[in-house]
Amino acid sequence: MGQLWRYIKTIMGVIFRHPITGATIIPILPDGKIVLMRRRDTRKWGLPGGLVDWGEDILTTVKRELLEETGLELLQIRRLVGVYSSPHRDPRIHSISILVEADVFGTIAIKDTLEVLEVEAFDRENLPLENLSHDHDRQLKDYLEGLTILA
Repeated sequence: MGQLWRYIKTIMGVIFRHPITGATIIPILPDGKIVLMRRRDTRKWGLPGGLVDWGEDILTTVKRELLEETGLELLQIRRLVGVYSSPHRDPRIHSISILVEADVFGTIAIKDTLEVLEVEAFDRENLPLENLSHDHDRQLKDYLEGLTILA
């Protein structure tokens, strides 16, 4: 399986020749809790987000991914936290993730059951910061330290 994955990654690199762009969101509920989702593929917690669809801008991607993965709606973007572009940040493909902090509202509900196992709101003190999916542990730590990152 590992060798097959290397071939697939090589073929994708030849076809696309450029990283894929995505958005990742730190959703903040009115009570200050941060919403994470547990991914079906890795069974790990992570931030909601996904790839920018053709014809979409980042704001539209943020709104769509929030709704699909958490059932929540965007109230406003608070700030740009960072841009993460390491070729190793996502084990599936070289992707660039634009991380935003966002005020959200609504009722937590999973719409995308193919990707998401569960969604939960965490107090800052109880965030599962170790061994998150992708590079989301770094993204959350940068956010909690008040940093703005280009990595």
